[in-house]
Amino acid sequence: MTSTVELPLWLFILILLFAAVTAASHLLFPSVRWFFRRRMEKAVARLNTRLERPIEPFKLLRRHDMIQRIVYSPDVSQAIVEHAKAEGIPENVAFQQAKRYAREIVPSFSASTYFGFAIRLAKFLSRALYRVRLGYFDETGIQNIPKDATVIFVMNHRSNMDYVLVTYLAAQRSALAYAVGEWARVWPLSRLIKAMGAYFIRRQSRNALYRKVLARYVRLATEGGVTQAMFPEGGLSIDGGLQAPKLGLLKYIVDGFEPGMRDVVFVPVALNYDRVLEDRILIAAQGKGRRFHARISVIAGFLIKQLWLRLRGKYHRFGYAAVSFGEPLSLAGFTAGREGDIAEPLAEDLMARIADVVPALPVPLVATIIEEAAAPLSRAGVEHAFEDRIAGLAPEHVHLPRGDIAYAAEVGLRSLEERGIILRTAGRFAPNPEEKPLLAYYARSIRHLFP
Repeated sequence: MTSTVELPLWLFILILLFAAVTAASHLLFPSVRWFFRRRMEKAVARLNTRLERPIEPFKLLRRHDMIQRIVYSPDVSQAIVEHAKAEGIPENVAFQQAKRYAREIVPSFSASTYFGFAIRLAKFLSRALYRVRLGYFDETGIQNIPKDATVIFVMNHRSNMDYVLVTYLAAQRSALAYAVGEWARVWPLSRLIKAMGAYFIRRQSRNALYRKVLARYVRLATEGGVTQAMFPEGGLSIDGGLQAPKLGLLKYIVDGFEPGMRDVVFVPVALNYDRVLEDRILIAAQGKGRRFHARISVIAGFLIKQLWLRLRGKYHRFGYAAVSFGEPLSLAGFTAGREGDIAEPLAEDLMARIADVVPALPVPLVATIIEEAAAPLSRAGVEHAFEDRIAGLAPEHVHLPRGDIAYAAEVGLRSLEERGIILRTAGRFAPNPEEKPLLAYYARSIRHLFP
């Protein structure tokens, strides 16, 4: 026992490292994790005092525990068995595949990241790029949502700025958990998005096991009262108008809902812009199976150009961006007295409520006027048509800058003319033949308001 053992120095250092790691993992790391978790819980408790809808305990569960709850749930276990049989693979291999799906989907929410960093960034970007306006807001309906209900914001999808704008405007209400597509699965963006509570979905996946894992997570989050935000259209609108709804996530929520459970209340949210940052990319994707070609070099060039304009004092924001909140819809009330699959009628009702509150902004209004005019219009002609257009709309659905029709028409004309979408000849405005798809893109965003 007292004999001397000689070891090479490198082996001695390696043994010390293994011992240090073992000691830390068994003694130090658990204590450190407990210390930081206690601090996080206290911070969340303080934060909940000023939020209209406090952060639910579900969002604060350890990510590992949530993954275990998903993969060991009876429906996922059955899906694992069926997947293994269908693919001719061992069940333990199918189990590991389900676990990989769960790791991919389940977020790692951080209240400090969301409220300390994300909200500030969303506010900065929103105000730097646009003149942000809150359009119609059904205050009575939203205030009457039961405190114990799960709130889900359902939104039209015009731009990737949608996430930023709604996060900024809902900052005082709750933390939103977004369903985001494959575009966000890029490091380090993926880590930040997961820390904000968003969960990834493979929109085009037809894998039954993957969809079962996703459905289980969505149902657990809904049952846990997590405030969510989703896009029923399933992706960005490539033509500017509202798209037919997809039933995926809505069906998961409806199929998991039973009378007597925590109610689910959907809040319709409609967004519109004087300029969509990705407009030309989306138009180029028309007729190409939604294949987007947004090269990083193009994005970097756009950002450098805007920075250069700002340094030279020639930067102008991209007009107005407005968000409206429509009449909430209770799932318990909607299902009462109905039989059969209600996912499709629910989706149609929600899209109709979104359509009703799409904000009418200067650029889309002028775009509809120029596009439909039989001949080039003078400025006075545009202003007269502008007045006729908004006369048939509810005042709360129209954003009229400075309350002045002439100024609003000027804002729309100037923005379209500067981008070459319309041309001025002898004091009259007409569409640029080469940019008609872009003019139609903006007009289509509110065309449904003028049946």
